[in-house]
Amino acid sequence: MKRYEEKTMSTNEIYKGKVIDLQVDEVQLPNGKTSKRELVTHPGAVAVIALTEEGKLVLVEQYRKPLEKSILEIPAGKIEKNETPATTALRELEEETAYKADSVDYLISYYTSPGFADEIIYIYKANQIQLVVGADVGDEDEFVDVVEVDQKEAMQLITEERIHDAKTIQAIYYLLLHDWKTK
Repeated sequence: MKRYEEKTMSTNEIYKGKVIDLQVDEVQLPNGKTSKRELVTHPGAVAVIALTEEGKLVLVEQYRKPLEKSILEIPAGKIEKNETPATTALRELEEETAYKADSVDYLISYYTSPGFADEIIYIYKANQIQLVVGADVGDEDEFVDVVEVDQKEAMQLITEERIHDAKTIQAIYYLLLHDWKTK
């Protein structure tokens, strides 16, 4: 649906980065006037809901510079060029947590901040996870701790704002709505 479509008249690329690109578009509004739109483009990301055999949710604790604090999140990461979201989900789960999944099931996707960014995040549920003994956790510029929490702990961490991002809160509520089962 393109109701109230804004037609791009020009694009000024501001920055091309490793994770995002920034641009300013001049657009023609539906009423004929013009305006500027500051846009962030992103290749998309995935996030993974992974439960241990004991029914604990696998999280990573990571410092987030924009927030100037560490938060607990479900494993997630950027989709690499020529990679499917499902492949990214399997890769990110193992890279960030040292857990390997037999497969993943797609649950839902959504735009994170459609007012200024085109980033879409795909949420997957991991099946049959197992710890890869001796595996390193995190990329070379990523420092994470793996944490496993039960239902009660997860809700407490939300209250304490230690879990404080949309994808992780959505994942927890998804699990609560679906009886938080291990399988």
